[in-house]
Amino acid sequence: MKNLVLLIILTFSGIFSTNAQKKETFTLTINIFGLESNKGALMVGIYNSKSEFLKNQYKSEIVKIKDKKSIVIFKNLAAGEYAVSFIHDKNNNKKMDTNFLGIPKEDYGCSNNAKGFMGPPKYDDARFLLTKDKSIQINI
Repeated sequence: MKNLVLLIILTFSGIFSTNAQKKETFTLTINIFGLESNKGALMVGIYNSKSEFLKNQYKSEIVKIKDKKSIVIFKNLAAGEYAVSFIHDKNNNKKMDTNFLGIPKEDYGCSNNAKGFMGPPKYDDARFLLTKDKSIQINI
């Protein structure tokens, strides 16, 4: 009888701990509009911390452009705070081209359509909360 009770307790504790370990994840769909051309590709990155914004991406994708727009979908993202940035890599050299003053020669953008003043956009302007499946739009 003791063994039966112990077996039942262990079974239920295993079920509850398995359910507690499951993490809910979400899908983020990013729609990018207003690109100058269909040349090259878009390098899209997601950031999950202010200190890494525009430095080290949490996740990234390179996607094609069609009709001067593109869609990228990131799946299995945990709930939390994120920011998105992209570069239109027109010549496929895997970097943002700039002029001699450091001003970008290729299209770029961030979530919330954040723009920088005399420099890159700020994380606080681009951040958003992901607590359910979400679709965002970024315009050039």
